[in-house]
Amino acid sequence: MRRNAKPGTGACTPPDHAIHRRLFLQGMVKAGALSMLSWGGLFSLEAIAEQAKREQKHCILLWLCGAPSQFETWDPKPNSVFGGPFRSIPTKIPGVHFSELMPRCASIADKLAIVRSMKTKPNEHFQGIDLLNRGAESRPPFIRPTLGSVLGQQLGQLESPIPNFVLLDPCPEGNEFKEFKAGNWAGWLGAQYAPVRAGGEYKLQDAQRLADQATQDLEQRESLRRFLTKKYENERKSAAAASQNAVFDRVKGLMSCAHLFDLEKLPAKDKERYGPGNFGMHTLLARNLVENGAPFVMVANGMTWDCHVFQHEIYQMLVPELDKVIYHLITDLEQRGLLDKTLVVMMGEFGRTPWHNAARGRDHYPDAWSLAMAGCGIKRGVVVGATDEDGVDVTEKAFNEKNLFATIYSALGIDPHAEFEVKDLPTFHLVEDKAEPIKEILA
Repeated sequence: MRRNAKPGTGACTPPDHAIHRRLFLQGMVKAGALSMLSWGGLFSLEAIAEQAKREQKHCILLWLCGAPSQFETWDPKPNSVFGGPFRSIPTKIPGVHFSELMPRCASIADKLAIVRSMKTKPNEHFQGIDLLNRGAESRPPFIRPTLGSVLGQQLGQLESPIPNFVLLDPCPEGNEFKEFKAGNWAGWLGAQYAPVRAGGEYKLQDAQRLADQATQDLEQRESLRRFLTKKYENERKSAAAASQNAVFDRVKGLMSCAHLFDLEKLPAKDKERYGPGNFGMHTLLARNLVENGAPFVMVANGMTWDCHVFQHEIYQMLVPELDKVIYHLITDLEQRGLLDKTLVVMMGEFGRTPWHNAARGRDHYPDAWSLAMAGCGIKRGVVVGATDEDGVDVTEKAFNEKNLFATIYSALGIDPHAEFEVKDLPTFHLVEDKAEPIKEILA
């Protein structure tokens, strides 16, 4: 900005700034907006907060860890020698069938978009989880941020106490995600974009102020800490200090919104519809968090889908639960007017083999698998891609993780080929290699 420009040149001059600042502050005082100085920041202003909430976009990722079988979900092959014992059933999309284990999803197929031609490389869980959460292979020593961290940054609201990235996991100590150390989720974006991780208990633990600690005392301590660490951050130009400040801000925000994580505060009829399993309960919490402004919520379900033995018996329990949870989530979001601004992604790290092993299970298979999406920026009632009659290979429109990430960003109105703006970092893009989105499913 040219600060010394003369009047009439089209540039803002210092007196202009002073006049507009005065008018702005006068207006804010008349509006009773001095609460901006409190913790809530700009979003303490009810009207602004409401407007931002109406316009905000969200994403819920139902992470089906362990890798679900495409044959028993979105791409059944009942007439194949590999098809298994389950039939296929018609859906709301003419000519399209799902597994008979998913009758509820079949009834709302006209609200879904199915991709039946995912083709990726990793054949082991951690490598697959890493790739499908980051959208590209590693370029050591730089750690690429995960989808949740990027969307938390891109969609998050300024000064909102609700976390930008929430991970709901029945094993919060980490099993399938044990290699994702705390800082590795957010990579070079920094600790402020790492997830708030909850699970097991359906509420945040230790999020209340101690009973013997006065509010005034807590605020004075926090003010002193912030002053000293901000001074250190400015003098040393320390990214670590900046991250520490961000983490303290997050804790304070969590204390104010801990009730949103408390399942006991949600209606019993909702819990009955989604429950009783962890996956359903966490998905209900995800709906509640999004309804209250959370930009990105990831719901994981342990290694449940990794069925190398007795798959058909286990899937008779797993798939109907998934069918029920997806149905209620999509239906609830639509009834609440949230589906058009909430992208829902349903996937695992790869698929399962067409053939069965000796233990009557299906093994890891990245060569041809399926996923589903719905909501914000996504066409309704479409199926793209195809596999051969036995589901061994993709025969039509193969897509990889980069195409998927380009689709997610595009659906949410984010330029998939934008560069990360990080100091001293080589050129990285949200999606590398100028990969195209899956245009057939974009609205």
